[in-house]
Amino acid sequence: MIIDLITGFLGAGKTTFIRSYARHFMNKGSRICILENDYGAVNVDVMFLQDLLGNQCELEMVIGGDGYEAHRRRFKTKLISMAMMGYDRVLVEPSGVFDVDEFFDVLREEPLDRWYTPGNVISIVSAKQEKALSADARYLLASQIANAGCVVLSKVQEADECEIRDTICLMNEVMNEFHCSRTFGDDVIQGNWELFGESDYEKISRCGYRLENHVKYQVEQENGYRSLFYFYIKMQEAEIRETAERILNDPSFGNVHRVKGFVETNEGHWLLINAVPGQIEIEERERGQNALIVIGEHLNRDLIDKCFAQRAKYYGEL
Repeated sequence: MIIDLITGFLGAGKTTFIRSYARHFMNKGSRICILENDYGAVNVDVMFLQDLLGNQCELEMVIGGDGYEAHRRRFKTKLISMAMMGYDRVLVEPSGVFDVDEFFDVLREEPLDRWYTPGNVISIVSAKQEKALSADARYLLASQIANAGCVVLSKVQEADECEIRDTICLMNEVMNEFHCSRTFGDDVIQGNWELFGESDYEKISRCGYRLENHVKYQVEQENGYRSLFYFYIKMQEAEIRETAERILNDPSFGNVHRVKGFVETNEGHWLLINAVPGQIEIEERERGQNALIVIGEHLNRDLIDKCFAQRAKYYGEL
């Protein structure tokens, strides 16, 4: 069974890409499974993939919240159970703070090494990638692009040439920083996804992967990346937009990388929010999960709770 990994930093657009990538295989008659592999105990991205589900596409989840080793064991256990289902291909969409080494390490273990064949590692990088990254974030970016068969830029239509050039320069900076000999340039796929056709996805689906040497270390989990969740929040669009903008841009809240999920308005409408520094997207949806997640490094939970906890029925840390 072929297994692909689609990586990307927080908010890069992995889920948007994987929707079209999955449809490419479905159009060819393949039976696939999308595995949402997340360190958090709540994954709101599954709501974005619901319309794909059917006879040709199934969705599985691995959730974490209690440490790297426990998460890795669940990842392996899930892959073992999925191997019995007869899929043509598995697409793994991990958390934005996923170290690619885990993917290859798990697939080398018995009995997975006999059941799965690594196909492609595809890394999604925002053309408007924030440049002021922490040491951990720079390492995660390096890990995700070093072994990629191809890097696909997202949000190209929203970026100017200078931003695209700066993003590719950042990719090469982290390669050098972590002593990887790989360099990026014209090989980075920069097209507007809305204009991609089947031939574009066919090319991407044959990109494979690379095993590049680079400095490796364990990303700090306890004191670094954290995820806070808030269930059953009611807020109006203007209020959630203003709140997200404030906590993303005010360093007193911590280094907030993403606010994502759903809130319900007083009128009973669902609002999907996907916010990263410099970009806040809010749209009305027919259905929602009523879960909002704040992800970042060294978060000031007391301050963030003041924004959301009083409006939530349940809240806590993943």
